[in-house]
Amino acid sequence: LFTVINESQKQQLESVSYSSRYALGLFYEAGTGIAVPWAAQYITDNPCIRFISIDNKKRNIESPEVGPSVVVHTTVTFGSEHLDSDPAEVQQIILSHLQRIVPSLPKSSSIKCQRWRYSQVTRAVPNCPGQMILHTQPLLICGGDGFTRSNFDGCIESAMSLAEAVKPHL
Repeated sequence: LFTVINESQKQQLESVSYSSRYALGLFYEAGTGIAVPWAAQYITDNPCIRFISIDNKKRNIESPEVGPSVVVHTTVTFGSEHLDSDPAEVQQIILSHLQRIVPSLPKSSSIKCQRWRYSQVTRAVPNCPGQMILHTQPLLICGGDGFTRSNFDGCIESAMSLAEAVKPHL
């Protein structure tokens, strides 16, 4: 790929930086009740956990056949401090914090702890309109939140920019 791009583009792409964090999924048997009055919650006063959601409630797909799941995202600071830690240890740390935040949480039937190495853009490609044309023949364009910002609007902005960049080549 780097034979296609010029030195300026290479420097721009290398200047992008991302935060890291962990995501923890707790999966429950069908019929398990999760007794909390919210579907999702941002946590502002915990050094480990930033966000918790009862995923089926958040997506409004509660069903008697499908068990609920809980998704936990860690803080950026926790993610960077534990980037190279043993995932089993990280899982236990997250679970201990979760137990303090939501003591009523029942025991899950399975757990998945995932390191999210490139979570959110902390520094996007500078002076970029949401995409970058790397090559015209054949057409090679890259885009995404690394060219805008890590939120829904940033992704839409990049998608619209990609579509406009492709139009003249159709």
